[in-house]
Amino acid sequence: MTLHIGIDGSAWDNERGFGRFTRSLVTALAARDTGFRYTLVFDRAPALPVPAGVATVIAGAQKSMTEASAGAGARGGADMMTLSRAASGLGADLYFFPASYSFYPMLSRVPKLVCIHDTIPERFPDLIFPTKKNFRLWQVKSWLARMQARRILTVSEASAKDIAEMLGVPRGRIDVTTEGADATFRPLKDPARLAAARARHGIGAGDKILTYVGGFNRHKNVLRLIEAMPAILAAVPEARLAIVGRTTGDRFWDNIDELKAGASRDARASDRITFTGEISDADMAELLAASEALVFPSLYEGFGLPAVEAMYCGTPVLASDRSSLPEVVGDAGLLFDPTLSEALAAAAIRLLTEPGLRADLAERALSRAREFTWQASAELTEASFRRTLAR
Repeated sequence: MTLHIGIDGSAWDNERGFGRFTRSLVTALAARDTGFRYTLVFDRAPALPVPAGVATVIAGAQKSMTEASAGAGARGGADMMTLSRAASGLGADLYFFPASYSFYPMLSRVPKLVCIHDTIPERFPDLIFPTKKNFRLWQVKSWLARMQARRILTVSEASAKDIAEMLGVPRGRIDVTTEGADATFRPLKDPARLAAARARHGIGAGDKILTYVGGFNRHKNVLRLIEAMPAILAAVPEARLAIVGRTTGDRFWDNIDELKAGASRDARASDRITFTGEISDADMAELLAASEALVFPSLYEGFGLPAVEAMYCGTPVLASDRSSLPEVVGDAGLLFDPTLSEALAAAAIRLLTEPGLRADLAERALSRAREFTWQASAELTEASFRRTLAR
């Protein structure tokens, strides 16, 4: 018997984050012939392509998920009712929310599986929400998601532990899947393409690149990385920091203005910090391949996908020693205390000045990366579907 899985597609058009997770996971699920068929429910017509064989329903909401789940955003009651009717009317055997951020209550009693990626909003409300009202609205939505969900899915053992401890979900109700990297992220040895990647961003041939990839929400802790640059440059004058991510028009509560001010505070460091803005995956993969390391100073991650993407490129990772990052990075990088700029600087200096260490970590990165695939994510998620339906 073929089982019908409805999937919330509200995050589909987000280029990174929950959008990338949803697209990559659904694509991997759709490629498997294991007794499931899928229907994506979109708030609005998707701009990005949908995998062959996946049905679609357009609910016609007035506000997109990106607007609704921003730090200062919220879905209106009419939109929630529109989405709930569309999802409830599918007649699916199970309904899956790939991210609790886009959850909406459903009218039907269909079994629900909700993916809670992390407990960042509960752990750092002052860094995520501009007002207490926004946080209270989030708490209500999160509670409803947990109450309606028969099971919870998450993306790391670290997140599973925190969800159990902070949100009161019994550990036996939580399943863990994984994430992977798209085929774009692979090692690159072509000198011409590596040189072109540098040239596109005004980075010199002799520069030793440290790259950050991600958002600029306050918990990402990018300011600490910028503050570490003077110490790094004192030891390694050819160091260059490339900061990759959207610097304008981000609806989530970020501190990009503070970051740019911090980057200009030290005259020497300001000349060695490059904000690339948002770039394509192909450009990002080439820049990562040209980098000495990815630096990931986040105070908390549910998973940490940029670390896996870097490892797929054979690039070592300098990562925070908090939350899921030690679990993901393993022995393919160096860990540091993200609250101390001097600890970050020491890790960066060590990697930049010890070629043998860097080469060893690069080999370990490629080996470690093979443990994270979207195919494995799909298999684990299917197992969670079956557990959810078995109750």
